[in-house]
Amino acid sequence: MIRFLQNQTLIALEETDPNTTVLSWLRETARRTGTKEGCASGDCGACTVVLGRVEAGRMRYETANSCLLLVSQLHGKQLLTVEDLAHNGVLHPVQQHFAGNHASQCGFCTPGFVMSAFALQKSGAEADRRTVERHLGGNLCRCTGYRPIVEAAQRACEQNEADSFTEHEAQTVARLEELASHAAAGLNQRNRVLMPQTLDELAALYAQHPQARLLAGGTDLALAITQQHQTLPLLISLGGVEALRRIEVNDETLRIGAAASLSACGERLESVIPAFSRMLERFASQQIRNLGTPGGNLANASPIGDSAPLLLALNATLALRCGETTRHLPLDQFFLSYRKTALQPGEFIEAIIIPLVTVSPSFSAWKVAKRHEDDISTVSAAFNIAVKEGVIAAASLAFGGMAAVPARATHAEQALIGQPFTDATIEAAGRALSLDFQPLTDFRGSGAYRLAVAQNLLKRYYLQQTQSAPLEVFDYVH
Repeated sequence: MIRFLQNQTLIALEETDPNTTVLSWLRETARRTGTKEGCASGDCGACTVVLGRVEAGRMRYETANSCLLLVSQLHGKQLLTVEDLAHNGVLHPVQQHFAGNHASQCGFCTPGFVMSAFALQKSGAEADRRTVERHLGGNLCRCTGYRPIVEAAQRACEQNEADSFTEHEAQTVARLEELASHAAAGLNQRNRVLMPQTLDELAALYAQHPQARLLAGGTDLALAITQQHQTLPLLISLGGVEALRRIEVNDETLRIGAAASLSACGERLESVIPAFSRMLERFASQQIRNLGTPGGNLANASPIGDSAPLLLALNATLALRCGETTRHLPLDQFFLSYRKTALQPGEFIEAIIIPLVTVSPSFSAWKVAKRHEDDISTVSAAFNIAVKEGVIAAASLAFGGMAAVPARATHAEQALIGQPFTDATIEAAGRALSLDFQPLTDFRGSGAYRLAVAQNLLKRYYLQQTQSAPLEVFDYVH
């Protein structure tokens, strides 16, 4: 059985197929049709809902694409839709600002925008335009009238009036903590979802059912249901395994639980590896970052996964668990071929470990895509280069979109190590990139274009480190 709060109403699901998305449940079962279906792939934001959970005794509200959210992921949370915002017949302040600023237009995408603006307001974030645009980046307006939408969100954040959710916060916290005290039994229909609560339970279940699909954020897995119309007979949800969401830092290492959200990673890493945190802002949309996980992004082995080049350049190691056994594998040995990894049956990623001693203060990463927000990369690159007394002492260069797997540029690295940090050395390393990669041509770019971009990003890194004034360039050119 899955239990959650629909606003303040307790919902218990027992007879629901675990392949059901929250969007389908809302529209077809709960008859809450304010939430719209646009793309069913997490790209347009029309289906945006807000999930509330308890963090340090307070409510935290985050957006999610309900088209990619499966019902089992609601367990122990509060689900809010656009219908929940008005109270006693009075519009919520965010809704009032949208109406007052003529931000609704045709209205199809408006519920999603309103929910994104609501979550932003509840976060207490500053209302500068860049922050607002980043949080609304996963919502597309089909009428193209973004100015009044941004202004409505800014004004809602600036005024940040109290609402019924603030008034009932203590009650909501108490009810969610009560739900959390009871483990979910899962859904055991013709199709099943199992919901372990500890690493040991997860390891035992996955060893027993190696054919099961692991459900972490679900932003990639759910596409098999919504886009490919598959039915997944057995899921193992990772949502109840707290150990998989921990992010721990000490003097020597950074350990990221495989099921930590990308949003949590961005917040925690901002003071540890700032370039990593900034790069995550380019990772899909806010809705996706709130659900997506680094373990899932690595396990799907996409050649253009945004996190892989970062972690490869940072010399990351994976803690892989199978039954009672844990092994550690360098990430550069994890990707075997296109969409194929070194994971064995019943084995899962437990954590990603970064040795902080090898992280250069000048670590940098960039993503080149057709648009700044909510897009996959044509080429991405990460540079972890240590220079001592003008000589390159160590170099880790990693790229995505250049081969069938994300990969280190070993020939270019060797062309750098031991050489003076000069323009000539960088040019030589750029030429060596052609030995590391022979990229394919597709609709995102030709092989020659990709190679030129990779070489130019290495040049950009050099200019950034050697120019006395900041280098003013765009994060994306295509």
